[in-house]
Amino acid sequence: MARKLVIWLVLVPLAIVILAFAMANRQLVTVSFDPFNATQPAASLTLPLFVLIFVLVLLGVIVGGVAAWMRQSRYRRAARVLEGDVAGLRREVALLNERLASVPPDGAAPRDAVRLTYHPPQN
Repeated sequence: MARKLVIWLVLVPLAIVILAFAMANRQLVTVSFDPFNATQPAASLTLPLFVLIFVLVLLGVIVGGVAAWMRQSRYRRAARVLEGDVAGLRREVALLNERLASVPPDGAAPRDAVRLTYHPPQN
């Protein structure tokens, strides 16, 4: 239900605005890649203005995403290390529980010995 609401309240009006922008900016522009000869550039591209703007926005999103991904690498690395630590601790708890279960009930184990358990945090 919430997904449909988001689509109708956000995405549909956004699509209408983008289409209106594209229709209003159909004029052709020349993009020159030659900084030394402005009259007859060696490399140039002629395309509608809205295509140029959409390509530049998409390029900005990609560059920003890569920069954010690179900046967050230390957090991903720390999460991998902590996940390994948790897995090792779970194995240790299981091993200690097996040892506790294998102790004969003739009083060799202390009466107050309790079974170890791991309870993951509740989100």
